[in-house]
Amino acid sequence: MTPPPSFLPFAGLAPRIAALCVLFFGLSIVPRARADAPGKATRPNILMLLVDDMGYADLGCMGSGDLHTPNIDRIANEGVRLTDCYASAPVCSPTRAAFITGLWQQRTGIEWAIGLTSEEAQRVNGELVKAEEPFTMGLMPNDSYLVPRLKKQGYGTAAYGKWHLGFKPEHNPVRHGFDEYWGIIGGQCDYYQYYYLGGMKQLYEKTEPTTAEGYITDLINERVVRYIREEGSSPFFIYVPYNAVHHPYHVPGDPTQTYTNENKNDGTREGYAKMMGSIDQGVGAMFAALEEKDILDNTLILFTSDNGGERFSDNGPLFNHKTTLWEGGIRVPCLMRWPAGGLPAGKVSSQMAITMDLSVTILAAAGLSPSKDHPMDGIDLLPILRGEREPVERAFCWRVDRTRRRMKAIRHGDWKYVQDDMVEMLFNLRDDVGERDDLYYERLDKVKKLKAELAAWEADVDRIPPPIYIH
Repeated sequence: MTPPPSFLPFAGLAPRIAALCVLFFGLSIVPRARADAPGKATRPNILMLLVDDMGYADLGCMGSGDLHTPNIDRIANEGVRLTDCYASAPVCSPTRAAFITGLWQQRTGIEWAIGLTSEEAQRVNGELVKAEEPFTMGLMPNDSYLVPRLKKQGYGTAAYGKWHLGFKPEHNPVRHGFDEYWGIIGGQCDYYQYYYLGGMKQLYEKTEPTTAEGYITDLINERVVRYIREEGSSPFFIYVPYNAVHHPYHVPGDPTQTYTNENKNDGTREGYAKMMGSIDQGVGAMFAALEEKDILDNTLILFTSDNGGERFSDNGPLFNHKTTLWEGGIRVPCLMRWPAGGLPAGKVSSQMAITMDLSVTILAAAGLSPSKDHPMDGIDLLPILRGEREPVERAFCWRVDRTRRRMKAIRHGDWKYVQDDMVEMLFNLRDDVGERDDLYYERLDKVKKLKAELAAWEADVDRIPPPIYIH
């Protein structure tokens, strides 16, 4: 689908909304940057690691005192750590759609996690018609999205892990440009038997159901390492969307665990730590494989989470958790390492970033810019992280619009406006990252401006009705 004209670059008398959702209401407007040319290295390998439901403080480099993640921390120690990075949504599918497309998920209609609890409808003759059965809708392919662009640039493409963007063959990762896919097609599964609640099988090899033996996080890691060793002689893009540390909280080394509706939330912080440990061990094996192939320093490694943490996560010092638009539901760790591309070692950046920025940054590293006909909703972070460009003040918006849950939020610079059902609040995140000191009545002027920006963003992303609506 083509984004609305209002998101085209500034030109003549047709300026578009910039910095994602900043309005012309007396504010300082910063145009959305186009992807710049790559840095010192060209055609790097790209490894995108996406953890599921990880808490903001669940890494050693993010301050964890009880989770030990030395291999993941190495990405930060030898690269850049962003403190103010956000998921575009507080749940799985929308964030994953935003990454694959480079667009706000509202443009594709995927605004909530696809599954048993989602409300799904399809547009027929301009009207939304409720789906009679679940699991029938998902993200349709488009050549302007991230993976087809990389493939046309000569990249080998592989995805190993949780897809969660549609169950039908037309939604499958191989239809979106991946040469290889192995993993669970839906949102979560038994970590040893790979089935969804009710017995629905989740494990696929490309478009066909498959079987395996072992702890699924370890199997995902093994697939990635094998690909690096066998295909590492040419540039590749590997997307690793883990289903860990999403429930059920199955730990490695115990295949007797089961997954039922009654026990799906059972677990402990100690078990959660073991689940993170399996991811960390896999990252260590990936480092080793890249070093064996002598391609480590010219591999752009990105590591983040699809939303905030859930019950056994540590989101400190943030408030609340997954499914909400409080900071604990949307602010996520983000690490990047690419020495050959000029990313400095050990840098900490407070540049505001969001899911779609990672898409544009990956394209830029590969020597590509977003299409003029199909612009993306992110910016290339590389010049900022290299120190070649000053940090950009931006605004991000979020929306949850479900029958039983409605919430909106916008962050512009230090200020964040939250509308939680009928309650409206304002926070200064620089002074109050935990969102405890409501300044709504003290700064009604700021509230007015942020609400206007939020309304304009909604009008823009809703300008062209998507063919489906999942909420």
